[in-house]
Amino acid sequence: MATPLLSIEQLRVSVGGEPIVRTCSLAVGVGEVHAIMGPNGSGKSTLVSTLMGHPKYAVDGGTVRFAGNDLLSMSADERARAGMFLAFQYPKELAGITLRSFLFAASDAQRKARDPHYRKMSPIKFKVQLEEEMNTLHMDPAFAERSVNQGFSGGEKKKAEVLQMRILKPCLALLDETDSGLDVDALKIVAAGVESMRGPHFSAVIVTHYARLLEYIVPDKVHVMVAGTIVDSGGPELAHRLEREGYGKYVQQ
Repeated sequence: MATPLLSIEQLRVSVGGEPIVRTCSLAVGVGEVHAIMGPNGSGKSTLVSTLMGHPKYAVDGGTVRFAGNDLLSMSADERARAGMFLAFQYPKELAGITLRSFLFAASDAQRKARDPHYRKMSPIKFKVQLEEEMNTLHMDPAFAERSVNQGFSGGEKKKAEVLQMRILKPCLALLDETDSGLDVDALKIVAAGVESMRGPHFSAVIVTHYARLLEYIVPDKVHVMVAGTIVDSGGPELAHRLEREGYGKYVQQ
């Protein structure tokens, strides 16, 4: 059996001394897309933020390995350079930093850390690449010259997150409710942007409440998280069952 890209064993996480994630175990293989579903307050967003190294969350126990390395011993920037990426549920605004300059610097740092034959890309070549990706996501190239997420609509912010992912090409993307606040057309564009990256060099963990996103990004595995614990796992059909039946039977256990 191949070694998982991401292996979580008995992870426990708290915030201000209050347990949020309780004995969570999960394995994501190379090239796999997993979805984590569950009611509000079940610990889904806490899990992916902890994996990315958010300082707000305290790890109280368990182990996490990413690409064979002890993830919990790495700083957040080391995790990013190693090939992890987090798309936020509520993307932040970065005043005074254009989207183009932000992505150029991030892409350069990523390539420098991961490519033994690294050579700095010319700004002109990067501009061409960026505009090609923006066109794929139906984004106006003028957005590249605006401050990151400043004045962007909710849908534009989510597209900008997917744009960042497509430029940085992570090994593992953590998508925290990327579908929230999107209309159907924007959802299809964002989903297509993620789906087009599928392959042996890209894995993803998608956090969502609803199955509608999973109509466009079909996961290899679906997990149900309730009260900080994964209580059920299955294939794509599990997501559709949850859409029909809800989480009642898990909450009552």
